[in-house]
Formats: sequence, structure tokens, C-alpha cells
Amino acid sequence: MIQAVDRAVRILMVLQGARRMSLGEVAAELQLAPSTVHGIIRTLLAHGLVAQERDSGRYRLGPATLRLGNVYLHTLELRSRVVGWAEDLARRTGCAVRAGVLLQGDVVVVHHEPRPDGSRQMPEVGIVIPAHACALGKALLASAADQPGGAPLRGMTADTVTDPALLRAQLDVVRRTGLATEVEEAVIGECGVAAPLVDALGEVPGALGLVVPAGQWPLDAAATEALRTAARSISQELGARSWPPVPRELPAASA
Repeated sequence: MIQAVDRAVRILMVLQGARRMSLGEVAAELQLAPSTVHGIIRTLLAHGLVAQERDSGRYRLGPATLRLGNVYLHTLELRSRVVGWAEDLARRTGCAVRAGVLLQGDVVVVHHEPRPDGSRQMPEVGIVIPAHACALGKALLASAADQPGGAPLRGMTADTVTDPALLRAQLDVVRRTGLATEVEEAVIGECGVAAPLVDALGEVPGALGLVVPAGQWPLDAAATEALRTAARSISQELGARSWPPVPRELPAASA
């Protein structure tokens, strides 16, 4: 690993989580000397990956990160396969539809189809949710090589599953049924169900899910079956031979 590149990426990840930070805050978060961080940030500024606010001097992600993100979305085959199915799924179920991919223990939403009820909704493409706290994440974790260890997980709400043993039991259910659920674990008042998407290699590159207000939970069987049908169809377009994914032998969780 090239140290300077690793540090630059870590700076971008820290700014992603904190939005706006001073040089000292970035350095403290990464446990690096401010002079070291300053040199890297100046380079990132020159390429537009980091921006500095004139009034406060604080740093935030720059516009070039949006350009890179858009390029990623446009070249992501999974997202291109999802778009048409997500629109149809939202219309059939009345639910919002999300598709996400796994990134270092989090889910990144790569497509969002709003509820078709005409209500005002925030666009969600690009939001990051802890994988253990959402249905999309559980659908992805069930087939991931790295399984939850023994350390307590971060709580998002009072209902977030933070016990790794309990989460592993839920993932066993996902592997058997092909569906993952969450009830107000990431956001109070929001529930969801998700299904894995399978590719030609039998891997799970992403997941597709329905999101509803808690007052509409649990979903009826027709909505759940519509999700299954969409996930199976998208997987077939990705070259999958079977759906849900065939359970494989997973490594034991580390303590």
C-alpha cells in the first residue's frame, strides 16, 4: 500500500462523515501531524477533491468527488439493470425503492425510486447507511466474506441490532429465505425489506429493497412477492443461474 495515497483516501473518508472540518480536526481524527495532513489536503484542493470555505477555513469534499460519483453510477451495470424494474416496483407496491452496494461495512444507495404518491421526498442516491442497520445491508452481509465479529455494533436507534450474535442469526434467515428486514433500525419511523441481487458468478454485487413508513409495516404478501420477482429478474439479466444465491460455506466470525 502506498502511504500517501492511503492517507489521501482516509482524509476524503473522514470529510465524507463529518461534512466540514478544520485542519486540526482532520489531523486528530487520523492521528497524523497537521503538517502532513496540510500537504495532502493542498494537493486534493488543487484537483477539486477537497474545497475550503472562505469564511471559516474549514474543509469539505470538493465538486470533483461528485463528478467521480456520477461516472461510477453511469458505468455501474447493476444500476442500469435496476432502473426500469425499480420504477415498476414502486408503482406496483406504492413503496419507495432503493438499490445499494456494500462498501466497508456500509451500504451506499446507488438508485432511489421515490414513492409514487406525489409527496415531497429527498433524493437518496449517495446516502450511506451502516449495513447492519438496514435491510439492504443485511441482504448483502448474508453473502459477504467478512461476517460480523464479536464486538458490539453501532446503534442508530433504540431498535438497531447491535449484538453480533443476533445479527448472525438474522443473516442465517436471509440465506434461507432470500429476504432481509429491518424495523426502525436505521431511521425512526422507517421500515424495509430487501432481497439480494446475484450475478453470473453467483456473487451478490448489490441488493434491492422496499422502504415504507412504520405505520404501513408489515407489508402485504403481494408487495413482498413483487420484490422477489424484481430481484430474480434483475439477477437473471446479470447472468445469474439461480436466485436466491446458493448458500456457501462462510468463515467463522472472529471474536
